[in-house]
Amino acid sequence: LESIQLGADTVVMLGSSGICRFGMYNSLQKDILHDLGYEIEMICFEPLGNFQEVKDFLFKLSIVAGTKNYLKVFSAFKKGLEILFSLDELDKLINIVRAREKIKGQTNRIVVEHEEKISQVSGYKDTLQIINRTKEKLNKVKIAADSNPLKIGIVGEIYTIVEPFINMNLERTLGNLGVEVHKSMTAGEFIKEKMDFLPLIKSNKAEVHKAAGPYLAKEIGGHTVQTIGNTVKYSQKNFDGVIHLLPLSCMPEIVAMSILPTIAREKNIPVLTLVLDELSGEGGYLTRVEAFVDSLYQRKAMVK
Repeated sequence: LESIQLGADTVVMLGSSGICRFGMYNSLQKDILHDLGYEIEMICFEPLGNFQEVKDFLFKLSIVAGTKNYLKVFSAFKKGLEILFSLDELDKLINIVRAREKIKGQTNRIVVEHEEKISQVSGYKDTLQIINRTKEKLNKVKIAADSNPLKIGIVGEIYTIVEPFINMNLERTLGNLGVEVHKSMTAGEFIKEKMDFLPLIKSNKAEVHKAAGPYLAKEIGGHTVQTIGNTVKYSQKNFDGVIHLLPLSCMPEIVAMSILPTIAREKNIPVLTLVLDELSGEGGYLTRVEAFVDSLYQRKAMVK
């Protein structure tokens, strides 16, 4: 609605498959907007699985881009992917440095400065330049000599993983507690998974599905297989714990939530599930996270 009031006449939405209700969102939103009197065009990008669907994807992309020159569309898409993958690498570096920094808060200040600068530029070159400069600053942050951070993997529904506003800045909170965070799902990895049938695109989908196989051998939509498979993988990599995030009543993740206790027991890895909705209270949420981290520190000390 905010975008339409600013002049947008087209809305782009993703689709989905399986039992995940996300696939219905584009149709529902279109009906609601039309009922409100907004005659906008809704373009839905469905999951990719073959070359015909790639062709349809590029056609829809050309509509959004306002040109039928597929070379221009592909070039712009390629640049967008490069920025996206660079941001994924930056996030990973932030989580590594924040958990080990000698002067607490230094990483957070660099991140705030980065966000301010990135919001003031546009274009491929300027954006990548700021990302690379931020990486350089992070690589110069002094690391505490005695740093031995916990490692926690984040699994669950993609939006609750990647959007700080929704998960109440979980990565920053954990990093401030001396925890190295690893996100099982990023926007870049999501796109790789959807396009890895193409020759030059590689994702970790095959190994994740293999890890999930003993517990869930069938794809049921959403990110259930990724949640299960990545939890198993984190246990194999000796992570200290896993936090499972999901929106209230998310059907695929509820299936995953019922399987995770078995994995936690069999693979000896603690799992904390956090269900998020618009009524989630930050105080109680943070208390659960802090208590979970404290228990992991105690567990680590007992193992030593």
